[in-house]
Amino acid sequence: MENLIDGIPYANLALAFIPIVIVIFIMWRWKLDYKKSIYAVARMLIQLMLIGFSLAYIFEATSYWIIIVVLMLMLMAASWISLRTMKMSRKVLFKKAFLSILVGGGIVLILITQGVLQLDPWFLPSYMIPLGGMIFANSMNSISLAGERLESEIDKGATYEKARVIALNAALIPITNSLLAVGLVSIPGMMTGQILSGVSPFIAARYQIMVMCMIFGSTGISVSLFLAQLKPDFSVPVRVD
Repeated sequence: MENLIDGIPYANLALAFIPIVIVIFIMWRWKLDYKKSIYAVARMLIQLMLIGFSLAYIFEATSYWIIIVVLMLMLMAASWISLRTMKMSRKVLFKKAFLSILVGGGIVLILITQGVLQLDPWFLPSYMIPLGGMIFANSMNSISLAGERLESEIDKGATYEKARVIALNAALIPITNSLLAVGLVSIPGMMTGQILSGVSPFIAARYQIMVMCMIFGSTGISVSLFLAQLKPDFSVPVRVD
């Protein structure tokens, strides 16, 4: 177990790609767009390798401006990616997605880092960056689900008010399922990582409670703000970019 914690040999890591190959083969046989999945896996590899090198430098940063810039870049990327499932123009909706995640995620990130954890210094990179990433990523996924569902319901003839309710409910399904399953079906990644690092399960459980509250709150606020801003634009059916 210690060897796994210290580092996974590349030869061993390659075994983790076997299930991916199986899924891509199934997609190919079923005539799905398997190339998009290959692209996503390749992009994941490149991004994680790059962030592994980058974080070594970022975690040693002593200037809060570096952390703010990194968080803003993460926020812009999350805002752009969140709109990929929608028919409406990303250029039109980007500001709305950005504002939604900035307000919903930013408020929660400040509450957690400054109120719950009371970081010293307040921008402590080893906490601020990973927690910000969790918040932005979950808000991104939920906005993507909500936007797609809103358009789908409106296309079926639903009013904006009804479609908004359905979209918000759909966007909250993943995190709600996680709340119901945590500890029974799954031990989440952060808690698992802490336990593997030797942290007491009781302490790890407190951190995981914090994370679950953080994700549920930031997701709900961000999606609500995004949907509220879409009322004047919901009838625009075509992506222009």
